[in-house]
Amino acid sequence: MGLITEKVKSNILGKTMNLSVYCPDGYEKADLPVLYFLHGRTGDERLLQQLEMDAAADALIKAGEIKPLRIVCPNMDNSRGINSAEQYWELRGKHGVVHKGRYEDYLLDELIPFVDGTFATIQDRSARYIGGISSGGYTALSIGLRHPELFSKIGGHMPAVDLSYAEEDECYFEDEAMWLQYDPVSIARQSSFENMQVFLDDGKDDEGQFYRACGRLFRILQRNGADVQYHLFAGRHNGGYVLSNLDTYLRFYNG
Repeated sequence: MGLITEKVKSNILGKTMNLSVYCPDGYEKADLPVLYFLHGRTGDERLLQQLEMDAAADALIKAGEIKPLRIVCPNMDNSRGINSAEQYWELRGKHGVVHKGRYEDYLLDELIPFVDGTFATIQDRSARYIGGISSGGYTALSIGLRHPELFSKIGGHMPAVDLSYAEEDECYFEDEAMWLQYDPVSIARQSSFENMQVFLDDGKDDEGQFYRACGRLFRILQRNGADVQYHLFAGRHNGGYVLSNLDTYLRFYNG
């Protein structure tokens, strides 16, 4: 089947949301693991096409380097994937439109049931993974670390994780207390993660210097029992960096 586009009529957000789904050829009816792979601040569900992630997965499956899986990239707007408002609305921020609403609830309560009801999937945490790039990596870590009952693997790829609440965060969060509620570093301090695998990586020349918080997150997760790995690869905070490491990511999720 390759890449297909689906639509979810979200009652939580009050609008229709797009998603791209990778389904490996020949496995249409087979129950497979699912990777939820989240785009960055300016992206959308077309990330899979832009990265040619279907071709990368096809090649690795054919070579026997990964097992077949489904990959879902939902449009999460510019939301950080958080529950920022009871009703959907838009805010003009410094870096464009910010989308407010119950985006985490949408992913957990509408998107996952839609995927499990539409495609043949293994409906168990052992075969459900969440990852993402940049702000999508932040979302994957924030949601995944707070919901270990749903996900067994988490990937934060050049994740937009900071050490402190900053001015640019104000358009997403009501205040610092809300920021801390969703901050992956703060979340990691509060629990143990013995049954969780986590992959963290950053570019050595990342313009946002997200490797500072990512390194701290790695040490906290390691101390709290997670099976966690952290890599500083060559590169900057851009699509080329993601492309150069895409096969490594896929091997982590379903190798």
